[in-house]
Amino acid sequence: MASTHSFAAQLIAAAERLFDYLDRFHQARVLVIGDLGLDEFLTGQVERISREAPVLIIRHEGTRQVPGGGANAVYNLAKLGAQVRAVGLVGKDEQGRALRGIFEAAGIDTRGILEDGDRPTVTKTRISGHARQSVTQQIVRVDRKSDDQPSLELQRQLADYIRQQVCEVDAIVCSDYGDGTLTDLVISAALSHPRTIVDAQKGLDRYTGATIFTPNLPEAEHAVRYSLGNLSGEAVDAALIHRAGNDLVRTYPGATNSDYPWRRGDEFVRSQRH
Repeated sequence: MASTHSFAAQLIAAAERLFDYLDRFHQARVLVIGDLGLDEFLTGQVERISREAPVLIIRHEGTRQVPGGGANAVYNLAKLGAQVRAVGLVGKDEQGRALRGIFEAAGIDTRGILEDGDRPTVTKTRISGHARQSVTQQIVRVDRKSDDQPSLELQRQLADYIRQQVCEVDAIVCSDYGDGTLTDLVISAALSHPRTIVDAQKGLDRYTGATIFTPNLPEAEHAVRYSLGNLSGEAVDAALIHRAGNDLVRTYPGATNSDYPWRRGDEFVRSQRH
């Protein structure tokens, strides 16, 4: 509990500075490299059971499409007011065109988005149904993606574009969902910027030298290779959290500047509990 109170006190003390940052967020120029995806939500009313098979027949009512995966990071930064340049891959398909259109409507620079004719746009389609007097429930999810790596030529084009932008942006964000965009060539280009932020589900060692890492609890445990216990209760092993924070800093040199308290082991537990 003392840890929680201490963290709250630090937030209150820093409130003026943090609000100032928010007020100036529109000045930030951010290049986001991500595994771009599209989340689709198809909804409708369940009419009956099919005579062809024991499945529901749904009368389609609407489809909603929103940025998913690394595209969500791109979109959120833009909606916060930042000047965002997106880098990634989409397929030559309807979903890729839809995602590009969503970005352009939000004022996002899409010149760094390339089309991959060999792989589809990563798409997660959720189909939900309801009766006339019931809540809507998800019935099935259909995923479209490829496990193949993008061609070497596409990797080089992405890396070249990133290096061209390094001096034009204030920071680079890598949003890695493991879908193939962030290859070694692309990561090397991203790390050429002095301020690189990494959001990766695994393989943090590939980003050694980045400025900031943002692992959640499972990702941090995977990186340090031991359990950190249950951080949702009061019986938190503070010594273990200190050890994990220090191990992360030693393992991934570069993110060691003490000006950023969330990089220290004593802050890791707080970030996981809030």
